[in-house]
Amino acid sequence: MSSPPSPDLTSIFQEPPEYFRPPKPATYESCTLPTGETFHLRLVGHDPLWAHHIWNGARTTTTHLHAYAPSLVRGKTILELGAGAGLPSLAAALWGAKTVVMTDYAEPDLLSNMRHNISSTTPLLPPSAHIVAEGYIWGRDPTSLLAHLSLTKSSGNGFDTLILADLLFNHSQHPALVSTVQGTLARNKDAVALVFFTPYRPWLLELDLRFFELAREAGLQVEKVVEERMERVMFEDDPGDEGLRRTVFGFELRWGGLQAEV
Repeated sequence: MSSPPSPDLTSIFQEPPEYFRPPKPATYESCTLPTGETFHLRLVGHDPLWAHHIWNGARTTTTHLHAYAPSLVRGKTILELGAGAGLPSLAAALWGAKTVVMTDYAEPDLLSNMRHNISSTTPLLPPSAHIVAEGYIWGRDPTSLLAHLSLTKSSGNGFDTLILADLLFNHSQHPALVSTVQGTLARNKDAVALVFFTPYRPWLLELDLRFFELAREAGLQVEKVVEERMERVMFEDDPGDEGLRRTVFGFELRWGGLQAEV
C-alpha cells in the first residue's frame, strides 16, 4: 500500500502579495519665504518620526527668524534639532547666518534628504553660507555638532540660536532634548533656544508643557513669545479641540543669571 502524498506546505511560508509594500516615494513642497524666495523642498516618502511633513511649527519658526533676523540669524551660529526637510535652517542660511547645522535622527534616508535640500537650495544662498546636515540622537554627546563651530572659526562655547520646531509631542524624549539644549546653547545671555509647537493632540497639552518645567529645572528662563492661529489644521480628521490644533505656541529659552555678550 503506497503512502499518501505529502501535503504542499510551500504556501504556508509565502507572504501575501501585499505583505512587502514598496516604500512610498518622496514628495515635494514649495515654501515661499517672507523675503519672496521659494524653496522647493523634498520630503521623505514616509518616516516613523513624522519627517514626511513640513510642520506648522517649522513654518512659524521661519517667520519668527525673519522678523528678528538681526538678533537671531545674521552672523549667528545656528543648530536645528529634528529638522526634517530643514525649512528654518535653510532660511537662516539664506538670511545671513554664519554657520547652520541642521540635524535629525541618524537614519540614511533622513540624512540624504536633508543634504538634497541643501544642495537644491544652494543657488539661492549667499556664497558665504555654511550649512551642513548631520545625524544626531538627542541627549548624546554633542561634540561632533560643536566641532562645526571651530571649523568656521566661530567664537564661543555653543550655538547662538537653537531651533526646536514641533518636537514636544515626543514626551519621553523631553529629558534628552533639555540635555542637548544644555550641551549646545552658548553660555551667554544673548543665546536663545526657540521652541515652537502645536498641540496636535490637545488632550495631551499638559504633557507637552512639562518640557518647560524641565527646562526651568535645568537653569533656563522660559518666555512665551508667539501664539499664532494658522488658517487651517494640518490633519482635518484628527480629534480634539480644533482651535488648539490650529495654534502654534512659541517660547524662548535663555540662560538665567548671565550677562549679555559684548
